[in-house]
Amino acid sequence: MLDLATLNTEQRKAVELIDGPVSIIAGAGSGKTRVITCRIAHMLDRGVPESAILALTFTNKAAREMALRAAEITRRKLTRLTISTFHAFGVKILREHIERLGFRPNFSIYDTGDQLALIKEAARESKYSLDGVELRGLVTLFSNIKTGRTDWTREDVAFRPLFHEYCTGLKLYNAVDFDDLIMLPLALFRDVPDVLEQYRSRYRYIMVDEFQDTSTNQYMVMKYLAESNRNVCVVGDDDQSIYSWRGADFRNLLQFETDFPERLEVKLERNYRSTDTILAAANGVIAHNTNRKDKALWTHTTGGRPIQLYHPEDEAHEAAFIAQTIKSLALEENLKYHDVGVLIRTNGLSRSIEENFLAERIPYRMAGGESFFQRQEVKDMISYLRVIANHDDDVALMRVLNTPRRGIGRKALETATTVARERNCTLYSAITMICTASDSPASERMKADLASFVELIEKYRPLVLSGRKMADGLRALIDEIDYWAHLVADNPKNDKAPKWKFRNVQFFAESLENFARDPDAIDPTLFDYLNRITLQTRDDDDQNDTNGKVNLMTIHAAKGLEFDVVFLAGVEDGLIPHARALEEAPENVEEERRLFYVALTRAKQKLFISSCRRRNVMRETIECSPSPFLEEIPADLITYHEGETTIDPVVSTDYFSLVRNRLAAGNAG
Repeated sequence: MLDLATLNTEQRKAVELIDGPVSIIAGAGSGKTRVITCRIAHMLDRGVPESAILALTFTNKAAREMALRAAEITRRKLTRLTISTFHAFGVKILREHIERLGFRPNFSIYDTGDQLALIKEAARESKYSLDGVELRGLVTLFSNIKTGRTDWTREDVAFRPLFHEYCTGLKLYNAVDFDDLIMLPLALFRDVPDVLEQYRSRYRYIMVDEFQDTSTNQYMVMKYLAESNRNVCVVGDDDQSIYSWRGADFRNLLQFETDFPERLEVKLERNYRSTDTILAAANGVIAHNTNRKDKALWTHTTGGRPIQLYHPEDEAHEAAFIAQTIKSLALEENLKYHDVGVLIRTNGLSRSIEENFLAERIPYRMAGGESFFQRQEVKDMISYLRVIANHDDDVALMRVLNTPRRGIGRKALETATTVARERNCTLYSAITMICTASDSPASERMKADLASFVELIEKYRPLVLSGRKMADGLRALIDEIDYWAHLVADNPKNDKAPKWKFRNVQFFAESLENFARDPDAIDPTLFDYLNRITLQTRDDDDQNDTNGKVNLMTIHAAKGLEFDVVFLAGVEDGLIPHARALEEAPENVEEERRLFYVALTRAKQKLFISSCRRRNVMRETIECSPSPFLEEIPADLITYHEGETTIDPVVSTDYFSLVRNRLAAGNAG
């Protein structure tokens, strides 16, 4: 039996309202998941059958957690309860009824790779030239067309016949893509009344979690199912709607009020996560949005420490500040690394932070994105350095032997592998033998190609092992192998990809240069640098092991998480709000503000914000200004740091004028 006494007044009200439409506006850290699971338990206590309940959410992880907590509360197995993502629910419907749409029962679900292959085949069938066409962009376009997020424009209409050929191909191969998992169930509900009635009869009580993240089509799935019984509960927070780029529409909360005018609304505003200082800052920021439901988070956790704002010279100083502060807190306050979140607006901001974590031996994991050192082009450079430093590294050798392509094909590799096995030696030694032995099993052409590779490695070995100038050796190697041309050849339909990847290669060379020039390093060696990277990438192999590691991630990836201590890096105009988002649509500033609000409310106890005076981009120094969102935080909640000094905001009645003046003076100097 559920003990309702453990809930606060508003939570209890939300749990007990099980009949009729209900909207629960659940602020950050307000115990939303607990309310949903208690609501399920209360329904079961009131005699609602498990099989009559449908709970929809957005990730498999959230669905599993919800199911587990519901089972713990009720002390039942709940085998007939349906807790699912929208897409998994779509699969369930299609498994039962896809024949009504002209498909065969055992359909396949195509991933992006399958879609790309089908588009290519559709182009061949319709004799459509894909020269100069970026295929992944076509996948996105077709998705937007299929889901109704966009219509055919004058620029895109030429792809219309190809789109129809693609859709025909899906049906021919009895396959559906990810969008079909929502669109085809909608078609069934709209066009096959007995199917809709079957699901309405089965699921008489419906709940939708993270409602602010629903798309228009997902909303329609809910509406079709709930329209007759009207026992529907939506749980969300319009202030945390940050996924419009993938179809989410926070206005669905308002649409729900229109479609279910008799609905009752409950606001969960008590926050169980953050201090009063952090919540006051978050409330001060989000209040500047106009398209939102009025609410204000509050907490009994009073006396929170001021938010620490730091304006470092550049991203190197910013990363050093973050790393050193984490180490200080770990030493002085026994802070555990896994209780720290370092949040960035884009993955491109991770490099300097990762470098400092490596230098300071701070274990970390890159969540919701790819670590800088795990990117393909960076791993290519690392592999070249490994082969140069250690000829016996067969794994690294295999990666770069024909990267860029230099005529060393499968036959050459098979020959080298056979010799290595027969002579019980490494691949590099085997290749050297093949090039020099009088009884070599290789053709003259193969020997010449392999010899060219060996000469390249030997040429750059002294340059790259030269200590302080090792980065110069790497840059010369990059030029000689013409890695830029390799990237262009590998991305023939995408002008942006080679530039982005080559920039990462240049960043990697800068990373090596920074390591070599570290004044605290008495004798920097390539071996030390590679060992440092190896320890981190080996740790990254087990992404599930998060204990003892700092969490480095984008703000989007941090949604739904919480940390004792949070660092927000790169809080600068052009990054947050992001310049590209505002270029696409000026009204996107409200979603960018919601993103900043989400970042602030991830912090439980301490919050550090850094905004650089300048950033180095492609060897150019760009002057930066603080994010305008910083001015929306009440000044009395902030302590401003400059180097080792701390300025109490009480000293100045116009805190941000002080900040701007300091920055202006620094830039002028």
